[in-house]
Amino acid sequence: MRLLVLGGTEFVGRSVVEAALGRGWEVTVLHRGRHAPPPGARALHGDRTAPDGLDALAEGTWDAVVDTWSAAPRAVRDAARLLRERAGRYVYVSSCSVYAWAPPAGYTEDAPLVEGASADAGQLDYARDKRGAELAVLDAFGADRSVLVRAGLILGPYENVGRLPWWLNRMARSGPVLAPGPRDLPLQYIDVRDLADWVLGAVEQRLSGPYNLVSPPGHTTTGDLLEACATVTGGTAELHWTSPETVLAAGIEPWVQLPVWTPPGSDLHDALHTADVSRALATGLVCRPARDTAADTWTWLRGLGGTAPQRPDRPPVGLDAETEAKVLAADGPGGGVSDTTP
Repeated sequence: MRLLVLGGTEFVGRSVVEAALGRGWEVTVLHRGRHAPPPGARALHGDRTAPDGLDALAEGTWDAVVDTWSAAPRAVRDAARLLRERAGRYVYVSSCSVYAWAPPAGYTEDAPLVEGASADAGQLDYARDKRGAELAVLDAFGADRSVLVRAGLILGPYENVGRLPWWLNRMARSGPVLAPGPRDLPLQYIDVRDLADWVLGAVEQRLSGPYNLVSPPGHTTTGDLLEACATVTGGTAELHWTSPETVLAAGIEPWVQLPVWTPPGSDLHDALHTADVSRALATGLVCRPARDTAADTWTWLRGLGGTAPQRPDRPPVGLDAETEAKVLAADGPGGGVSDTTP
């Protein structure tokens, strides 16, 4: 297989490149040159935001293209139009954010989509940017040669958003840790390597259409994930399970200050942790245990000295130590604490 990855040097794109190389595929990467692609990939340079940014793709044919772009949809439009006669399939890594807010619990790929998106648009907001890019791919490749990967929360090695790295570093500092409850709250996420494997399988199977790509609801829980983080970082952190009401009353912002966590029963939780993924499961999606994701991310993070890369277009995440200490002190022994582990 001949694969073209637009990007391919960070997080999702890099994981796709590594997985494809591991299968013996011939991989070409178009990137700006800020980071080196994995060894074995053919590197082409180009900035998609520049007028001549796609010149390096003037020649060549590929069985499939994988694109992870998250800004102005017209960049995807230009690439898809350029490649539609020279690539067999276009796989666009989109997002569950393309569904109109707020999607109902258990939503499928048929749920209503965000309005106001356009393939010709400049950068608007994340949801409309992703949907606009989907429209660009569909326009150039048609529904039969397009794969729209509507990913949910993505975790794993190479993460450049900071969610799992923050939890791992927090556990590594040990001591009492504010763990937002309930402990058995179901979570959905996709390990980036499982996403990459599914994408390559979709190319091999010649799949088309949209797919919610995240683990099944309840694949893990808040407790399983945070306890895995505590264990792989040394097992000295003390998880103080604190009620959602206490967390919210303290003014702590879900998802941002406490990454991954969303209050049970909220629109945010339904949108991020209840998607129906039966279509992806039926086409080969396999999700590894949370313990493996935590352990491998920690190994990668330690190799970087504990500081993960950070996308410049995403704000830092995590709770400051002072706020955490105040909430733990106010909550007191037994005040919303359901357990201490590991």
